[in-house]
Amino acid sequence: MPVNALFSFLIKKRLQQIELFRNNPHEAQLEVFHKLIGHARYTEWGRKHGYADIRTPDQFRERVPLQDYTGLKPWVDRLRAGEQNLLWPTDIKWFAKSSGTTNAASKFIPVSREALEDCHYKGGKDLIALHYAHRPDSRLYQGMNMVVGGSSTIEQLRADAYTGDLSAIIIRNLPVWVEIRRTPVIETALMENWEEKIERMARETMREDVRSIAGVPSWTLVILRRILELTGKAHVHEVWPHLELFMHGGVSFGPYREQFAKLFPAAGMNYLESYNASEGFFGITDEKGSADLLLMLDYGIFFEFIPVEELHREQPPTRWLHEVEPDRQYAIVISTNAGLWRYMPGDTIRFSGVKPYRFRVSGRTRSFINAFGEELIVENAERGIEAACAATGAVVNEFTAGPVYMGGAARGGHEWVIEFERPPDDIRAFTEALDRRMRELNSDYDAKRRGDMALVAPRVHAVRQGTFFRWMKERGKLGGQNKVPRLCNDRQWLDQLLPTVDA
Repeated sequence: MPVNALFSFLIKKRLQQIELFRNNPHEAQLEVFHKLIGHARYTEWGRKHGYADIRTPDQFRERVPLQDYTGLKPWVDRLRAGEQNLLWPTDIKWFAKSSGTTNAASKFIPVSREALEDCHYKGGKDLIALHYAHRPDSRLYQGMNMVVGGSSTIEQLRADAYTGDLSAIIIRNLPVWVEIRRTPVIETALMENWEEKIERMARETMREDVRSIAGVPSWTLVILRRILELTGKAHVHEVWPHLELFMHGGVSFGPYREQFAKLFPAAGMNYLESYNASEGFFGITDEKGSADLLLMLDYGIFFEFIPVEELHREQPPTRWLHEVEPDRQYAIVISTNAGLWRYMPGDTIRFSGVKPYRFRVSGRTRSFINAFGEELIVENAERGIEAACAATGAVVNEFTAGPVYMGGAARGGHEWVIEFERPPDDIRAFTEALDRRMRELNSDYDAKRRGDMALVAPRVHAVRQGTFFRWMKERGKLGGQNKVPRLCNDRQWLDQLLPTVDA
């Protein structure tokens, strides 16, 4: 049987399984719940919380507290030191390096073999399955898949364990049938030096018959533009005439859509978005042309949801899947087949429908900028401002920041509007100190800043004293309970404030 015919047959079976949990979502989640509790009942965590006696999700919720990375970190530290059977019964050898918290430059999320096979790899296969459903005549597997992944560094504490971006962990453990159709070679895919990596990726892949691309939009743009420079071509389909699929995730695709349309002008180009985090693979666009993601309910993840207006409570009550409402924002809570129990990754979603359960990612539980995968949080920004003030003698009253999107040959960046009580003598020195401190605090921001490849140095504008007061007043936001928004993932605040910048 030809490869594509065999692949199409297997894909149809998976599409039937997806349809099954679409139609029976609550039964699918209960099945996942009982499997997770059963597998983990003899772990240290399971014994501590009496998993052997838990029969229902309500009992689970009563016994197990909500936690974020601060609560998880002591367990992760022990896992990284070599202890096992703590959170999950099978050995944990991989740790996905994710963006930092207030107290650390990076988080290290445990990744089990089950999480790789039954969650992350399954999500990748489902993207292909849905593509074949959209294009039954696809010849995807006759060519190569270009993967724009992260770097991988060997974990020094244990010879058999390592850390890296989730994409690097996935690449390092790919099944043979996937690896033989992946480009570039693994040595290039896992390089740490992004400037050199982009150059090598461009030169290696531009001569391949690439049929699909998987990656974060911002980094993918950088590589594709370099390929066009090297080849002298006007658009990507002149380089890869059989390209038919771009699988993307990590950041909102909206700001990049027009740029990719220019790079991929051929009719029939398919775009599929995924919501794939270090903690798990949560959603996929299952309808062509839709921005909504289908909540994937059979990946070994049990979901709970907290209405965002209740997040201020110490242990806010959660909602089960059947209790969520459309057009209401929720922070997600997950229990996974890697031993994350009632874990809050910090993402918020809004359900667009419940028959089936489709949603959109609405943001983070805290203010942030994540236009390029940098995941800059307010704590990073505030500590960066503090360091810049200390270095230059400046005093800051208020500030806000947002993204500068890529356009044409321009690279992305951050733009800051700052009201100084006492301005620095040298605004350039202030900006450099701000940038340097944020790079120290946030490993993802630092990675995007290296070599100015995807994120150039910040652009800082000073405004007259009283600017933020007048702006808040105009918005009807004066009062102690209203605060100047420090970070925003779009330009809505910047575009209001920038006209006030001194010429």
